[in-house]
Amino acid sequence: MEERKRLLKILKALSYEEGEFTLKSGKKSNFYIDARETTLNPEGMYLTGLILYEEVKKIAGVSAVGGVSVGADPLVCATVLYSYTKGDPIKGFFIRKEPKGHGRNLWLEGGKNLEKGEAVVILEDVVTTGGSSLRAIEIAEKEDLSIKGVIALIDREEGGREAIEGKGYFFNSIFTLKDLKA
Repeated sequence: MEERKRLLKILKALSYEEGEFTLKSGKKSNFYIDARETTLNPEGMYLTGLILYEEVKKIAGVSAVGGVSVGADPLVCATVLYSYTKGDPIKGFFIRKEPKGHGRNLWLEGGKNLEKGEAVVILEDVVTTGGSSLRAIEIAEKEDLSIKGVIALIDREEGGREAIEGKGYFFNSIFTLKDLKA
């Protein structure tokens, strides 16, 4: 539990900011959460990897984690690296927002490490409406992966959980907006 308290303290200090912001959706917000400021901090990355690893291990059969670049990249790397240090390697992959347009024209990077039907979890830094998570699920399923759920570092509590669960997927978040504001 001490690790969660430490990670929350770092998130509050580095990733949560009040002010006037326009979100990706075009919606106005009086706060902004940039989890990368925490997940790219050495202690923040370590704690993120430890906590996400523990959460992923609660889901039976999961052997890989992935998510949409750029937000999920440090989450995936931290989890994969931490799992290796525990002698229990979990594989990782990244989902592009669009295929490269050259070379192998891939949506998914790290695919050579994965098997068809492999049980995976999608990691998200911040979930708002759930649209990004659902798009990641769609792409991963087209790559013949078996999606076991979504784990977010932070849930903004703006309908994402409901959208993901409404499609029949497991959802969990380490923290919520209420935790950051407390």
